[in-house]
Amino acid sequence: KCPLSISNETITPLDKHLLVSAYMDQRVTGLDLRIIGIFKRDSIQALYCLFCCKGHMSTTTNTTILQHSDNFGFPYVTTDVMCAIPKACSATHVSLVRELGHWTDLKLTWLPIRNIRSIRAEERFNFTVCISTLFGGYNNVLQFAQSLEMYRLLGVNRVVIYKNSCSPELDRLLHGYSQEGFVEMVQWPIDQYLTPSKGWLFSESGGDVHYYGQQTTLNECIYRSMDRSRYVLLNDIDEIVMPYQHSGLMPLMDTLLQQHPKAAVFLIENRFFPKNHFEPSGKFKLTRWSRVPGVNILEHIYLEEPDRNVYHPHKMIIKPRMVEQTSVHEPLKHFGEQVKVPPNVAHLIHTRVGLREGTQLTEDTRLWNFSEELIAGVDKALRRAGLLGQADEPESHTVHPNDVV
Repeated sequence: KCPLSISNETITPLDKHLLVSAYMDQRVTGLDLRIIGIFKRDSIQALYCLFCCKGHMSTTTNTTILQHSDNFGFPYVTTDVMCAIPKACSATHVSLVRELGHWTDLKLTWLPIRNIRSIRAEERFNFTVCISTLFGGYNNVLQFAQSLEMYRLLGVNRVVIYKNSCSPELDRLLHGYSQEGFVEMVQWPIDQYLTPSKGWLFSESGGDVHYYGQQTTLNECIYRSMDRSRYVLLNDIDEIVMPYQHSGLMPLMDTLLQQHPKAAVFLIENRFFPKNHFEPSGKFKLTRWSRVPGVNILEHIYLEEPDRNVYHPHKMIIKPRMVEQTSVHEPLKHFGEQVKVPPNVAHLIHTRVGLREGTQLTEDTRLWNFSEELIAGVDKALRRAGLLGQADEPESHTVHPNDVV
């Protein structure tokens, strides 16, 4: 029998490598299980899977170790360990070992196998947003609340956030969203094991792993959501996938799938809204929000026209069961077609530092179509987190029809 030492942590060390989670994945012939990890590229050796089959140990089985092709030059890379589950084994847990054969020394750490139980249709979500690593004491509270409320208004059912660190104010905000079930917090203590980079390229930033393990968390979130969400959005908290010809995400996807029934990945073009350019009337410069740290996206309605002569990044809406591996801006392995969504149909509203100072800006007030419900939702969330006084009364923020594009 296997007396289990089960890892309840998000990150489990294995020699020089890190294991994150194990998922049933029977889309690849002959391989039933995928273990997602972060491996040191110059130290990868043969490994074997050992299963706990409802309390009894299996013999070891061979593995296939797949490094993701995007590593941006870092020593550590997102890695999938694939293996077959022995016949007649109702596997519940898995461990990785370096030797073949029968095991009696059970000083092993076991990972629970997820996605074993089929999710009933009525339990599934339509949309999950995967937000990768939250780190560096992040304190952009107002924009965080605005983005979460916009996701909700557009039809998102769940937001998964991989949290390394954030400010106490943001922590209180996220706790309220977690309590109501809209946000799922996944602890991500990557800095306890590696020196994470705050940049995306090793030659510029150094460190062990790309951007606090961003690629690993995005892949983990796909598998976490695979059986319980129809679509997964892979974007950052300062980015909103905005439909321009539909009222929300579901009508948008219904139209896109009618046009591209074999599509697995929909690439959404990034559009930057510089946070140093403000809407001149000040109608959404709300006094009660002035004490809340962060950017007010309603004040930034001018977008940069992209430079078509250079690479322009996208973010993605995917069908999770049709994607095997992903990078940040494009999938690495997928089963269906990949479609670029025209920006007049949908694009990202990405409120951040501008990239093309001095370039032509175009007015875009699409967010204002949602302003009344958005402000009410943000106020509720801020009050729940103790960041807005009960005495703060809403100011007038009437939007006239001529103001809305």
